[in-house]
Amino acid sequence: MTEAQEPSPELTRAVERYLRHVALERGRSPHTVSAYRRDLERYLAHLAGRDIGEVAAIGEQDVAAFVQSVRDPEAAQAAGHAPVAASSAARMLSSVRGWHSFLLEEGLVVRNVAAEQKPPRQAKRLPKAITIDEVERLLDACAGDDPIMLRDRALLELLYATGARVSEAVGLAVDDVTGDDGGAGELVRLFGKGRKQRLVPVGRFAREALDAYLVRSRPVLAPRGRASGSLFLGARGAPLSRQSAWLIIRGAAERAELDVELSPHTLRHSFATHLLEGGADVRVVQELLGHASVATTQLYTLVTADAVREAWALAHPRAR
Repeated sequence: MTEAQEPSPELTRAVERYLRHVALERGRSPHTVSAYRRDLERYLAHLAGRDIGEVAAIGEQDVAAFVQSVRDPEAAQAAGHAPVAASSAARMLSSVRGWHSFLLEEGLVVRNVAAEQKPPRQAKRLPKAITIDEVERLLDACAGDDPIMLRDRALLELLYATGARVSEAVGLAVDDVTGDDGGAGELVRLFGKGRKQRLVPVGRFAREALDAYLVRSRPVLAPRGRASGSLFLGARGAPLSRQSAWLIIRGAAERAELDVELSPHTLRHSFATHLLEGGADVRVVQELLGHASVATTQLYTLVTADAVREAWALAHPRAR
């Protein structure tokens, strides 16, 4: 058989059953379910190419061969796909392992043949941060008294002050930041992955920017659209989208003439790096970022260690 042959009805039904399970019983988002579907459709095509049509016939070697096939250029090309990065292969394996775990839970197989399969080793990527001076230039690029500039300044000040993800910031409600007097409070309530809640200090600069936005900008934007409790609104009054927030950051970077590569997480990375450089404890930064594991936060300590080594190499008389 070839890789192009259609997967068997049994395997297709088992995947559809799993996708319904993760959507209805586990409450996964449509976006996540679609990602699982794409990964598993590619896995089923791989199994069809190996003449496998029953869940009980899948072995550990078949799972290992799949991971190898999506990474190897020749194997991927033979299957009509481009080879994927290690991170994408790891995500695909996660989808496959989830499906095999489900098959075991449902009594459709006697063991999880994907349980021991290790994902390909990924290169450790250090988060990219910009300097404090570059942050200030980015924020100053949103100076102005018109409603849009007041909103943009408040958004960027909040992102840098709290280390919030862009998705967390645009998901904020007015009540998540307002204090007893109607102005911005001392803390902001952020909802991270899995709707896990955390409280993060806001700081004077962000509070002042939020106060200006809430008093002089948001009331102007709100009547233009349907009533919304969202904190950040677009020009037409609808809740600001993640894509629009990213365009705001890019626009500010262009006006500031920053010659650096920015990502939606740039201010979050800068927040964490600058805190650690200032002496903050890594566990505190972990809590502020909403990381489940301190190992994720410790990537930022590698960034600051690199800065220390560079400064030493430039300044110490015995470095060269």
